[in-house]
Amino acid sequence: MASLVKKIISTAKGPAAVGPYSQAVLVDRTMYIAGQIGIEPSTGQLVSGGAKEEAKQALKNMGEILKAAGCDYGNVFKTNFPARAAYQVAALPKGARVEIEAIAIQGPLQDASA
Repeated sequence: MASLVKKIISTAKGPAAVGPYSQAVLVDRTMYIAGQIGIEPSTGQLVSGGAKEEAKQALKNMGEILKAAGCDYGNVFKTNFPARAAYQVAALPKGARVEIEAIAIQGPLQDASA
């Protein structure tokens, strides 16, 4: 059996990790993107404007991480209901209101017909 390759994905165009984790990890062709909050990468601070603006920034940050691995939002495959995750926590880092994570596949995706 061939061994799988694990690679840490990192970009200065996305915010630095708030804790001891990577922006993303690529295992073979599957990329696990850490939860992103609405941090402006140049300042390290949450954007103002509430949950909507934080969500927009979190998605922008995620887009930069995807680009760093040669991907885009078309490679994200965990997008349809009910495949989702919702967690209740006492608080998100930096007082964020929104955190978004994703799983993507590096390379082209094709739906299989049953």
